[in-house]
Amino acid sequence: MTKHSLDDLLAIMTRLRDPERGCPWDVLQNFDTIAPYTIEEAYEVADAIDRKDWHDLRDELGDLLLQVVFHAQMAKEAGLFDFSDVAHAISEKMLRRHPHVFGDVSYANLDAQMQAWEEIKADERAAKGAAVDHSALAGISSGLPEWKRALKLQQRAATVGFDWPDAQPVLDKLTEEVAEVRAEFAHGGDHERLQDEIGDVLFVSVNLARHAGVDFSQALRHANAKFERRFRQMEQLAVAEGQPMAERDLAAQEALWQRVKRLSNNDESTADIEA
Repeated sequence: MTKHSLDDLLAIMTRLRDPERGCPWDVLQNFDTIAPYTIEEAYEVADAIDRKDWHDLRDELGDLLLQVVFHAQMAKEAGLFDFSDVAHAISEKMLRRHPHVFGDVSYANLDAQMQAWEEIKADERAAKGAAVDHSALAGISSGLPEWKRALKLQQRAATVGFDWPDAQPVLDKLTEEVAEVRAEFAHGGDHERLQDEIGDVLFVSVNLARHAGVDFSQALRHANAKFERRFRQMEQLAVAEGQPMAERDLAAQEALWQRVKRLSNNDESTADIEA
């Protein structure tokens, strides 16, 4: 079977967007309506990688590529740019940002390379006519997921030495921030104050994950998956015992949760022994 090429995909998208012969849904879309799908597809790529499902990863990468093609087609229709301009722009950027690979530049270590990377990006912003911003935090997109932006802010601050030496003081700071949340609840739980204090807890949690070398998003995905797995087990046990979850009070549900946790821990221990 002949494999379809990138040119085939571009032609398919052109046809889908054809006002006369295309798909009504595709024709109605614009950059704003497609953007949420683009973000969703990127997360589904990450999920496939997390699950080590390489067949699914192939499909999800295709879905993500379709998003790029979709945006490029809409831009072409608007006379802004086309897919070849997108490919050219990213190729130029990679060549420019890797002079140690495609040129004769050398760096002493990875830290020096990362510092040079940030300097190149600053030069790029200046070349675009962006207002000169000498802050270490310059150029961090406000469009990032907030946990990711928190990580970027912390990483940039660390480049000028504003960072904890290791994870222990971050743990102490997290304990301090949680105590402040407790205190706010004790004083009536003002919404704005709680938002501020809980925000501090989340910011420090991202920092803790960074110092632990843990990907915050992946850790949260694992926590979500664990909660879903255990909750579904609770539901199954509850139904098997003739008393669904909704008919049990919180104490009974908590007891069921603890049972499921013990079962899960036993299964994990058995798997470790067998491995």
